[in-house]
Amino acid sequence: MEQTLRAEMVASVHSVVASVGDVVTIGDTVVILESMKMEIPVVVEVAGTVTEISVAPGDVVREGDVIAILT
Repeated sequence: MEQTLRAEMVASVHSVVASVGDVVTIGDTVVILESMKMEIPVVVEVAGTVTEISVAPGDVVREGDVIAILT
């Protein structure tokens, strides 16, 4: 089953924690966003393998933008 991680708000990408090919479990952080000087971790809700990272540090994401895809 594929899981798409999407931005829940306008934010900048502070750091990318996971890499393509990483096996992640529920609760693992994939990307850390920053908005209004707060760091917001984007966490996995379903275990899987990271197949795509769509952002890089410094990118600005908008609500609904794809951050990563897991299978």
